[in-house]
Amino acid sequence: MESPAELAAALRSTGYLADDGLATAAFLAMQMNRPLFCEGEPGTGKTALAQALAQVLGAELIRLQCHDGIDATQALYDWDFPRQLLHLRALEAAAGVDGEKLDADAVEASLYDERFLLARPILRALQTSPCVLLIDEIDRADDEFEAFLLEVLTEHAVSIPEVGEVRAKTPPIVVLTSNRTREVHDALKRRCLYLWLDHPDVQREIEILHSRLPGLPDRLAAQVAGTAHKLRQADLIKPPGVAESLDWARALQLVGARELDMDSAAATLGAVLKYREDADRVRNQLDTLLAS
Repeated sequence: MESPAELAAALRSTGYLADDGLATAAFLAMQMNRPLFCEGEPGTGKTALAQALAQVLGAELIRLQCHDGIDATQALYDWDFPRQLLHLRALEAAAGVDGEKLDADAVEASLYDERFLLARPILRALQTSPCVLLIDEIDRADDEFEAFLLEVLTEHAVSIPEVGEVRAKTPPIVVLTSNRTREVHDALKRRCLYLWLDHPDVQREIEILHSRLPGLPDRLAAQVAGTAHKLRQADLIKPPGVAESLDWARALQLVGARELDMDSAAATLGAVLKYREDADRVRNQLDTLLAS
């Protein structure tokens, strides 16, 4: 990609509509070989950006989903213990037939051969070229895991005691996402380019709906986008993101709705709201929400 505008056009071809700020941030991250740290409310398109970049570049998308208690082993590598055990038994059986004594050092070395290495997402990303590494919801991990990421993102290499150093021939394009459930440390942010993603305005959301759902009636797209915008301004436990708007529009299409009215909205509310309290509250206010 030669410019942010060219990248924006390529992303649009995948159905991902990027504004100037987003396209510029993604373009610079690629050109400067810096991770892109995307922060924002759930459903604003952070994960979808990494997916669209992989599609545009024709690269493999490798995803590391962070969670409470995740550690370096889950992100980096592990050993295939069952296969190692089978290998050891095969060596013992062969030695028994031949009447030979096993060399302990040679056996141990053979057990930690790369064929028994289980590459987890980060190691796979270092071994794969080209690729996009998505580190999703980094705010759910702890400080220790962040410290581990600092080294990997800086050096583009890891050291495996039994194998040696694994260094990326071509560093992966790295996208980190955060829903801001906690503040991520400055040390990690300093190594990244930063991008805040907000919910799109109504007009852009209409464009997104048409892009992802060809054939969606204009009036239905406008009603879904407008109502979703109102729901985000309401005091809900889980306001809907763009993904929920798309699900809602698709659900309405499937039930044959040509416009969003009281009956169709009530019947498909589970596509856009995920908490009973939110659904109950909205059902009681549907007439107001659907008013033009």
